[in-house]
Order: sequence, then C-alpha cells, then structure tokens
Amino acid sequence: MGFRGHSAHVKRIVGIVLAVLLIGGVAATVVAGRESQDSGTATKTVRGVIGSEKAEFFADPDVVKALAARGFTVKSETSGSWAMEELPLDGFDFAFPSSKAPADELRKKSGITSPPIRPFYSPLVVVAHRSAARVLADNGLATLTGKGGGTLRMGPYLAAAEADRTWQQLKGASAHAELTGTVFITSTDPGQSNSGALYLAAASYVADGGRVATDEAAVGRTAPLLRKLTAVQGAQQTSSDAPFRDFVSGVGNPLVLVYESQVASLLLQRQDVGDLVVLYPDTTVSSDHTVVPLNENGRELGELLATDERLRELAVRHGFRPQGAAREFTDATAAHTNYLNQTLTGVRQAPVPTSQVLHAMAQKARS
Repeated sequence: MGFRGHSAHVKRIVGIVLAVLLIGGVAATVVAGRESQDSGTATKTVRGVIGSEKAEFFADPDVVKALAARGFTVKSETSGSWAMEELPLDGFDFAFPSSKAPADELRKKSGITSPPIRPFYSPLVVVAHRSAARVLADNGLATLTGKGGGTLRMGPYLAAAEADRTWQQLKGASAHAELTGTVFITSTDPGQSNSGALYLAAASYVADGGRVATDEAAVGRTAPLLRKLTAVQGAQQTSSDAPFRDFVSGVGNPLVLVYESQVASLLLQRQDVGDLVVLYPDTTVSSDHTVVPLNENGRELGELLATDERLRELAVRHGFRPQGAAREFTDATAAHTNYLNQTLTGVRQAPVPTSQVLHAMAQKARS
C-alpha cells in the first residue's frame, strides 16, 4: 500500500474511533442527564391505611403533586378507624385513623413510643334536610341561625330518643310526608368507625350530667340510651362516607352524623348541597385525625402534612381544620358562614373516654 493509501486508511480508522467516542460521549451524557433528572424528582413511596373520609384528599391531583414535590408518593387503603386495630400492619409505613383513641391503640399494638402527629381535625355535625331541621326547631330540639345552619340541642334530642318519639308526634311534621317513623340520627357502627364511637361518647357525656365515662359503672348508667340510639338504625355502615353520599343524593334518613369536613369540602368545591342544613350539636366531639408513624418514612410524611404550607392549604380545601391555625380555615370558608360555624360558637367539646371505655360503650350499644 502506498503512502497516500496508507494515510487515507489511517484517517478512516481515526474517524471511526472519533465517531465511536463521540457517540459514546453523547450516550453517556444522556444517561447522566437522565440519572440527574431521575434523582431530582425521585420520591419515597409510602403505604398507609387511612380513614375513608381522607381518601379524596390523598387522591387529589394537587395533593399528589405537592407530596411529589416534597419527595413522597403515597399509596393508601381505606378502613374504619377502629377496624384498623384488626389489620396486619406489616408493610405499612403509617396508619391514619380519625381520632386519638384508635391511634393510641394502634401505637400500643405496634409498640410505638414516639408521639402521634395530628395535622388537622374536624368536629362532628348532623346534616338535616331543611324540612326536618325546621320541625326540630319548632319543637325545641334545635335552633336555626341562618339559611343552612343551626344548633342541635343534645339534651332535648336525647330525651326525645329515650322516649321513642316519632316524627308524627312533632308539631309541623305532618306537612312533610318524608318525615315518618322514629326520630333518630344515622351514625356509623361504633365498633368499627370513629364517628359512631364518638357519637356515643358525646351522648353518654350529656346523658350522665356532663361526666365523662371512666369505668364500667359509668358505661352502665347510659347503656340503655346508647342501645336505643344504635338499635333504631338497624344495620350500620363502617364509614361516614356512604351515609353522607346517600343524604346528598336525597335518599336515606333525614338526619345523618358526619364530619364537618365532608360538608365544608362540598361547599368549597362549589357543589350543589340542595336543602342541606348543618346542625352543630351543642355538645360534640372533635375528631383529631392522627398519623401513627410505623417507621421513619411515615413520621416524615406525618410531619410534612402538619407543617407544609401548601399541604395545609389543600387540607382546608378538603374541609379540614389545620391544628393551631384557625385563620386558615375561617379565611377559606368566609363565603359559607350560612352553613358553617367557623368559630364553633356555642359548641361545647365533650372529653373523649379512653379507648377501652369506648369499646365497652360500643359493645353495650350493640348488645
């Protein structure tokens, strides 16, 4: 091979080598770029079991986005708060029942010594159709304060329940064909659901002269009333979500116990609430939604829910009241004061018994 041929051959080899190196360099840059991009958006996937009333919050695309921006992807399963005690928690990073009592039991069961985290709360309320609310008010069982709001007088209501009063016995009810049968509030199964158990706690507190039940004797004093409140309902749901949806769709009982957050969420999303009236029991129990972290990832998530400004804003959008920040809720719901008692004026908070006492109440009520 002559000099020129040899030179051309060398140039071709050099060119091929340079091309390979160039391609390899580009490929390496692309891979590095992808790795850099992936690491910048990487999230920890955490699994949790939650009360159903928080399902829409965690499914909200804005919540998913906000959590991802903080490095978390949350996969959740729903359960009644008390039913969580019976679930195997292996593989879960956190549990998120709807109040402190089931959270305490979960912590004890799991051997957790670190404190629980309570990002937000919601008082229990009774939703009523306007006709039912008006009849209750005309008979001294409630007071109405606006187009869609008022107060349920727990003392007179429980007296009516104890006497097995029917709608037909109440003045003005005959004008409303849908108001028939025994006057009662639909609540959830107190053995499995937080709201149902707290309803019994509030009723017991009022019926026993403002005393919180602490032992078997105290439970026994109000057990007949609690049994009536439960038995009249027949089969009970394990979550407040189903009876609330039934109510909004116009079926079911005219009085239903729900979380304020469920109502506030509809109002904030500008959904039609029809003839709904929100009655705040003059003695009620607030539901402290409590994160039980089962490992460090669960704790990080709980602290994020409690402190992150964007996530607190989104919690309010779903009707929850952030702990220690009343202004966030009142500002967001300023247009809905006809329905919502923002400052809980005239509402007394009943102390919550221990989980053991609540279980005893539920057992007596269902026996």
